[in-house]
Amino acid sequence: MANLLVEIGNTALKAAWSEETILGKTFRYQGERRMKFILSLTEREKPEVMVIATAGIVSDEEQEILEKECRHLIILDGNHREMLTSRGLPEYLSYDRASSIVAASFLFKGKSCSIFDFGTTLTLDCVAQDGSYVCGFISPGCRTRFKSLERYTRTLPMVNMPSAGSFAEGLEGSIQAGVVSGIKFEIDGHMSSRSGDVFVFTGGDAAYFVKMVDRPVFLVSDLVLMGLAIITDEYVKEIIS
Repeated sequence: MANLLVEIGNTALKAAWSEETILGKTFRYQGERRMKFILSLTEREKPEVMVIATAGIVSDEEQEILEKECRHLIILDGNHREMLTSRGLPEYLSYDRASSIVAASFLFKGKSCSIFDFGTTLTLDCVAQDGSYVCGFISPGCRTRFKSLERYTRTLPMVNMPSAGSFAEGLEGSIQAGVVSGIKFEIDGHMSSRSGDVFVFTGGDAAYFVKMVDRPVFLVSDLVLMGLAIITDEYVKEIIS
């Protein structure tokens, strides 16, 4: 039987079926009826293992419903931090960051990595050659910065992401240049300080920024889901088998 991986992020839900560490069909949902969407994925096929990774909390009622949809349920939320401590990761890490670290350490075993996630927030996690956690950073994501400028000022408009390599004219272009260039400076500064790392980009805006750096970068769009697949496969081998 296949496994079902579900990541509930700040703005969207992402899900995928997996066999061992291989991802199958992926799904994305952005709306309020997240539980209904998850149940729609299990209507035709019940997974062997279902993983729910969320920055929030899975309620007792939700857990009871989900347990009926699979043989084994793994919950990774604020009340379940065991996976973090068992891997030597800080308990304050969100599970999307932790899963990205697991995936990067698997893909680039024996190499130090810097993992940039371009989403609602811009996060950076650094991992040593032995897979141990070094440090992490959080700042507002690109679109969050645009929204903040519009919200907390009286005269600045809401501005959209510019086309790659070009900014609009006038005030709009000034905002675009300031936000995008600021993020690029963050990226360049870190890459210079950890030049021996493997650099991994993931998240919604990763493809945009990967074109703006001069160093080799690995773009992995489903890094979090890949990490969840690895965690699930280890669970199956250690617990179920």
